[in-house]
Amino acid sequence: MLQDHKTHSVHSSTNHYAVNAYGARYGTDPIPKYKLPSKGIEAEAAYQIIHDELSLDGSPALNLASFVHTWMPKQADQLMMENISKNLIDQDEYPMTQVLHTRCVSVLADLWHAPSTHQAIGTATTGSSEAIQLGGLAMKRIWQEKRKAAGKSIHEPGPNIVMGANAQVALEKFARYFDVEARLVPISEESNYRLDPKRAMEYVDENTIGVYVILGSTYTGHYEPVKEMADLLDEYEARTGHSVPIHVDGASGGFIAPFATPKLEWDFRIPRVVSINTSGHKFGLSYVGVGWVVWRSKKYLPKDLIFELHYLGSVEYSFSLNFSRPAHPIIAQYFNFVHLGFEGYRNVALQDLKNARLLSRALEKSGVFTVLSDIHRPAQGIATAAKAAVGFDEENVENYVPGLPVVSFRFTDEFRQNNPDVQQKWVQVLLRAKGWIVPNYELAPNMQNVEILRVVVRENLTAVMVDRLVADILEIVEGLVKEDNPVHALAALQSRKTVEGHHGRLEEGSGSKPSGTYARQC
Repeated sequence: MLQDHKTHSVHSSTNHYAVNAYGARYGTDPIPKYKLPSKGIEAEAAYQIIHDELSLDGSPALNLASFVHTWMPKQADQLMMENISKNLIDQDEYPMTQVLHTRCVSVLADLWHAPSTHQAIGTATTGSSEAIQLGGLAMKRIWQEKRKAAGKSIHEPGPNIVMGANAQVALEKFARYFDVEARLVPISEESNYRLDPKRAMEYVDENTIGVYVILGSTYTGHYEPVKEMADLLDEYEARTGHSVPIHVDGASGGFIAPFATPKLEWDFRIPRVVSINTSGHKFGLSYVGVGWVVWRSKKYLPKDLIFELHYLGSVEYSFSLNFSRPAHPIIAQYFNFVHLGFEGYRNVALQDLKNARLLSRALEKSGVFTVLSDIHRPAQGIATAAKAAVGFDEENVENYVPGLPVVSFRFTDEFRQNNPDVQQKWVQVLLRAKGWIVPNYELAPNMQNVEILRVVVRENLTAVMVDRLVADILEIVEGLVKEDNPVHALAALQSRKTVEGHHGRLEEGSGSKPSGTYARQC
């Protein structure tokens, strides 16, 4: 138990040793938790100890907070295990693995309509966070080269990058880590809780290295309007002569939009889009550990960001932040490309969106919740046409507002007015008691007074599970309303104070204050 919390003195009844429940069976002594044991134990005993401790984790199948994919066919598992010891950077030692990597880049370049898949260039990353850094670095370096060529300073006032205040924390990390001013465009209900292109133009000037446009906000799943942003930047360039590129953060949407709504223009069909990133471990349907960044052509990846390595008997080229990285996530991604093909990916995306619409409608019909995401609503112009026509094709995804299979919702104003003592965050706490992991958190700056619950509908969340989820949510809400004093009943559930939860953690206030974007589940 924790004692003297104010002075951060941590005491343990076991003196910080892990006492093995099977110690008598395996003949093992208690093991220190935070020091290297002087002597090891048998592999079977080590496995059993760690296996049992990890059983306290939540179930990945019920983790509706995360975009990260949690299941692959057993053949993919087998391929990954067969290649788990391979290092992707060892190109000379594992040439076929590098070939598969190159094929994946070409597949994505073609999927995103690069002018020439032969001219497009890209690389695997550990995820979209690394990919976003690379896209931003390329735009910054090109801006610097242009400024130098024009005889202008690259330091005063220095570079800036424009993005919506709803941007995921990785985008702000780029700005902070690489000395670029982050210009965060406030969001509003009118802008659908994401970047407003017209307002974004107020933040663009000759020192803007680029605009991050997000294909799928992590808050509500809304796509930001890439085409509208590009058109405004075209007009700006015609008027001022300053060319401002776009990097599309397609961490999630890069694997949804091409399959569910292929007519939507957001990718390299728009000339101003110079680079795109995505996460293979999200709707790319691979296990965690693989992301991608692709540039429309070699022209947009400056040569001084590419390192020529004379290493292990060959000449290799590297333009990623990491050097060594496991090869098996890339192999798993290629497995999906071969196994699913376009039709398979489309079927999964459409099913995800269908289940997300099912959840959205059920929540709205309950009268308890307002749904902020729009994927269940008819697209602009479709609603009017549907009224005039006989019947509305509910299965046609083109009839709906495009977006991610994400459902963001909150208590209705009427419910909050009638039940002022019921806090929305209790729904998250009590759902966790039933196994569901559904986050409750504030919207982005300028709207942080609005709290939302958010469900990411992935491949494993079936219609049957959606039905159970809705029933559990409504049962919890009904219970909260009936409680005579729910505040006291739930006070004890707000946090767990344990030695493990305290040891080695940063205390509140240890980090810098957020300048706009927040580190949220993604």
